[in-house]
Amino acid sequence: MTQFRARPPAVPTVLIDDAVVRVTRWDFEPGADTGHHVHGLGYVVVPMTDCDFLIEEEGGERRVHTKAGAVYRREAGVAHNVVNGGDRPMSFIEVEYK
Repeated sequence: MTQFRARPPAVPTVLIDDAVVRVTRWDFEPGADTGHHVHGLGYVVVPMTDCDFLIEEEGGERRVHTKAGAVYRREAGVAHNVVNGGDRPMSFIEVEYK
């Protein structure tokens, strides 16, 4: 089956993946998304730019503005689609701990 996408995909670049952590840089054009996914590992996000997140979750969607450098953490099991809801490119580093 062909996967049709209305949004451009976010671009992941794995920076390190070893026995302890996986570190990925995510780059988003305006409107780009990760696609719906479930986090199998706990993780920390380090915004490299100001980020205007549109978070699509089972219960609906929400918008979150996060300043560059404002680090946050989430537990494994989070299920969502992350979208650049702003009009500028955005990027963040995701550190998953194993």
